[in-house]
Amino acid sequence: MKKLAILLVFCGIVFLSYGGYQWYKTTNAQKESLAEAENLLNQANATSEKQSPGTSFSPQHGETSGILHIPKLEADLPIVEGTDEDDLEKGVGHYSGTAYPQQDDQIVLSGHRDTVFRRMGELQLGDILTVKLPYGDFSYEIVETKVVPADDLSVIASTAPNEILTVTTCYPFSYIGNAPDRYIITAIPTKVQNK
Repeated sequence: MKKLAILLVFCGIVFLSYGGYQWYKTTNAQKESLAEAENLLNQANATSEKQSPGTSFSPQHGETSGILHIPKLEADLPIVEGTDEDDLEKGVGHYSGTAYPQQDDQIVLSGHRDTVFRRMGELQLGDILTVKLPYGDFSYEIVETKVVPADDLSVIASTAPNEILTVTTCYPFSYIGNAPDRYIITAIPTKVQNK
């Protein structure tokens, strides 16, 4: 019995150590990505020539491209091109193949519910999400939230010529392990855009 207790304590220490390491690694990766994004935006603001909007903006996979600002949560989250596990460790992933602001189509951003999007359940209809890129700041008003099965990819589809921001994360928020559903936020451009 004593050997079993020692084994269980050892296993607990191993799991806690691994979890702590993962948390530390993810936190540092997000801080680095946020610093990169702030530097990118500061450089764009410092030059008289901003990057061209529209189809000319297409960051490389894994590259930091901007910031998702969520005023209600007082959060600035780095946006990284791609939604692989490595990309999502750095911040909010931009789903490759979907649009960016002013490209007149669906913009899809995804993140982990236990890291960058841990407070997404606090957002309500009417709240604002702002995408900050080298060529301007673009605000979107939340108009719908819903829960879909994890394998439902119908939420990622062209909305051309309408620009729609879709934000996705795993659901339920407090679930341990691979969550069975996805929480989907749909937002539309606000009337006034900062360019």
